[in-house]
Amino acid sequence: MPSMRLPFALLLALPLFSAEPPSAEIANSHIRARLYLPDSANGFYRGTRFDWSGVIYHLESAGHTFYAPWFTKRSPNVRDFIYEGDDIVAGPCSATAGPADEFRPLGYDTAQPGQTFIKIGVGALRKPDSSPYTGYRLYEIADPGKWTVKRHPSAIEFTHTLNGAYLYRKAISLTKGKAEMVMRHTLKNTSKQPIETTVYNHNFLVLDGKAPGPGAVITVPFAIRSARPPSADLAEIAANRVVYKKTLTGRDTVFAPIEGFSANPADHEIKIENSALKAGMTLNGDRPLQSINLWSIRSNISMEPFVAISVAPGETFTWTTTYRYYPLP
Repeated sequence: MPSMRLPFALLLALPLFSAEPPSAEIANSHIRARLYLPDSANGFYRGTRFDWSGVIYHLESAGHTFYAPWFTKRSPNVRDFIYEGDDIVAGPCSATAGPADEFRPLGYDTAQPGQTFIKIGVGALRKPDSSPYTGYRLYEIADPGKWTVKRHPSAIEFTHTLNGAYLYRKAISLTKGKAEMVMRHTLKNTSKQPIETTVYNHNFLVLDGKAPGPGAVITVPFAIRSARPPSADLAEIAANRVVYKKTLTGRDTVFAPIEGFSANPADHEIKIENSALKAGMTLNGDRPLQSINLWSIRSNISMEPFVAISVAPGETFTWTTTYRYYPLP
């Protein structure tokens, strides 16, 4: 398969947007990252699935790129994503980039049609009917809350306030003198009800714009078990690793729920390296894993760690993920 260099100019020119999305850049001596900013009128991402903050559409370190849109086109008529020839076409709820957080909705099951429920990082959404919740449906945003953004040369902080519900903050900083990015989350419960939910990060890794294939290896600190291992001709589980055996093309999909981790936060560590591209990255979380999924197609590798969140009224819950990017010899 040829190199998959995603056409950013094409993405930005698609008719879903009337103007170029607002963006920001942070950098240190080892990393340069570009982010799209939350904006209800012209934002790059305005779906109701993922958190609107921290959309990193380009991160470069040591001559390698780690994030880019994982799709080549987008369409309001697509539910999740589809293939159209050489193109991957994403729907409005899935068309994001970088380390993207998604929260399980709050209050959907108890809300009546016409009433609202909450998606952290998006706002209060209106429940249209009695059908089950799905992240791929574009819900009406009844109350978008208020976003504020603080910019610094090597850091950026997003704060989302939804009155009577929560105060959510995501701070992304680049460690001085290191190829390291730290993503700190803070969630304060400003409602009268406990917040019980889960969050996962999709971690759309688009390494050098190339398709995953031989040389790509995912490593975790524990022996992997899976009730649904990936197709053996595409990838195999070997002890604590997932090893790619074939370059993903067409509609190839590597998917597996990852099991075998403990309640120790030390197991919240994921390493993805590609010896063919001579680059790798690790992520470390400071909270125990609730679950992990692996999802990968020809444009990306996504390791999705889930964390459980429980916040009493007036209390605050925090979690942090540290990303490190490096070349391989």
